[in-house]
Amino acid sequence: QVQLVESGGGLVQPGGSLRLSCAASGFIFSSYAMSWYRQVPGKERELVARIDNIGSTTNYVDSVKDRFSISRDNAKNTVYLQMNSLKPEDTAVYYCTRRSGRNLYNGVDYWGKGTPVTVSS
Repeated sequence: QVQLVESGGGLVQPGGSLRLSCAASGFIFSSYAMSWYRQVPGKERELVARIDNIGSTTNYVDSVKDRFSISRDNAKNTVYLQMNSLKPEDTAVYYCTRRSGRNLYNGVDYWGKGTPVTVSS
């Protein structure tokens, strides 16, 4: 079955960096777009970044543009989220998701369990 397992979250100081990874299994990874969401308790989940199936097209929520970068390694069945210049408002649980097709605008059909990121001094 489809599995998405996130790792790399943790505590980081403002201005610091983290790289999240999502190991995918149970499907042909290179056939699906992927994305990252985040959620703060009491708020709706927010789309952070998405990438098409071959990594040629990406897009980001405005609040993370120029700070975060989504990428993928289809040989390793892994999608990444490089987060730089982190701010306290980036604190959230980050979720890896599979889109339902190759295009990054397809809907989400699977979610990982999430990895927490805390940005605090």
